[in-house]
Amino acid sequence: MKSYPARAFVALLVGNVALAFGPWLVRLSEVGPSAAGFWRLALALPFLVVLARAMGQPAAWPGRAAALVIGVAAFFFAADLAAWHAGIHLTKLGNATLFGNVASFAFAGWGLWLARSWPTGRQGLALLLAAMGSAALMASSAELSPRFLHGDLLALLAGLLYAGYLIAIERVRGTLQPLPVLILASAFGAAMLLPFAAATGETIIPAQWTPLVLLALGSQVIGQGCLVYALGQVPPLVVGLALLTQPAVSAAIGWLVYGEVMTPLDFTGAAAIALALVLVRLQERPAPPKSVTA
Repeated sequence: MKSYPARAFVALLVGNVALAFGPWLVRLSEVGPSAAGFWRLALALPFLVVLARAMGQPAAWPGRAAALVIGVAAFFFAADLAAWHAGIHLTKLGNATLFGNVASFAFAGWGLWLARSWPTGRQGLALLLAAMGSAALMASSAELSPRFLHGDLLALLAGLLYAGYLIAIERVRGTLQPLPVLILASAFGAAMLLPFAAATGETIIPAQWTPLVLLALGSQVIGQGCLVYALGQVPPLVVGLALLTQPAVSAAIGWLVYGEVMTPLDFTGAAAIALALVLVRLQERPAPPKSVTA
């Protein structure tokens, strides 16, 4: 695995911690699921524009080809938000987190397919630990039931759509800076979500703005900002595994906010995911140079 900057790995973890607060804020927003997605993107735009100018990354038209890729990414992201937010309201939070995190393994698998190679022993162990950790975290909260089926399927669809978004963003990040990409993707996604929310009769104007402003700042400015920065620098396998930190943080939020008990199994799952990230962060030692004889 090629080396990558430590700051990109740190940004990846910070972004996922910020994103883990999203489902809680969506439930507090008191607007429709697609409307919550619209406000998340629209309210973030002014902050992203100011931040981009301050960091010397002003948004500009990237050209037809790059704009098309960003448009595709925005479509996947807008559809992901609509499905994910709807699923949060129709199933248990544990179920939504479990099925929504299919993106973790889908994006990791994409990275391995792109490299045209099987995982190394260390990578395979990391994937196994991550899978076991995710299962452990969800074991006490997830519940399969016919009455949750609609929400479970929406969350599963959201996970697949999010993987498509990550793949598209990773493709364009090779040539464009992170903030202009995020600004354009947010603007395109907001333009797609507002008409959909209006057409489906959702509540669009909230009674209170605080949860939506926090959702925009936490999930979009900080969460997606850090994630988009890391994409293109950190391998997809590591990005996919880092996404699994979100269930661990969500469990901690449930513990602190709602008094949900974290069992030893929860702590074991979180530790397994942390160990998986340590394994993929460790760099493979380069092979010693071969001696050359005359």
